[in-house]
Amino acid sequence: MLQSVFIDVASVYSDNSELKNRLWNEISIAYQSNSRHYHTLQHLNHLYWHLTEMKDRIQNWHSVMFSLFYHDFVYQSTRSDNETKSSEVAAQRLHQLNVPADLITVTKAQILATKLHELSMNEDTNYFTDADLSILGQDPETYIDYCQNVRKEYSIYPDLLYKPGRKKVIKHFLAMPRIYKTEFGFTHWEGQARINLQSELENL
Repeated sequence: MLQSVFIDVASVYSDNSELKNRLWNEISIAYQSNSRHYHTLQHLNHLYWHLTEMKDRIQNWHSVMFSLFYHDFVYQSTRSDNETKSSEVAAQRLHQLNVPADLITVTKAQILATKLHELSMNEDTNYFTDADLSILGQDPETYIDYCQNVRKEYSIYPDLLYKPGRKKVIKHFLAMPRIYKTEFGFTHWEGQARINLQSELENL
């Protein structure tokens, strides 16, 4: 399904089938890296499903879809610039597809927004970052699976290093007035997300 979504959106801007298939294969390979356990194609599937729930509220569907496919394109637990590198790859690939410069700029900004998940002046970006954080507001069993998969991605680090870093991330979210910036996200996930995060924090 994801392949057809990517090809369909890319086809609006390019009729180069070889290029579109090559770019999709590149995306597929990146998200199926052996070092990934949460930031996988399944993560993209979940994001896409939640974004379709909000589709009638989103103004620029294409930028959100390109952000979806490229926001975790570069993901290494040892790096602090994954979002920046991912946004740069997105800009290069979208330029190859002849995507207009203004849409590329918006897409880059949406990808960069997933670093801090702060309120954006662009409401589409808020919908995108809310979907990216939707995992936090799922049922406890799903949330525990997410935590375990994130820990696997950081398996290079011992608990002595991992736990303080994870606590910092959790406290960052809990300190936000609102984790979810849209009414949709706030209504659907905010309450459960705070329960899940607090529970993880207490058990670390």
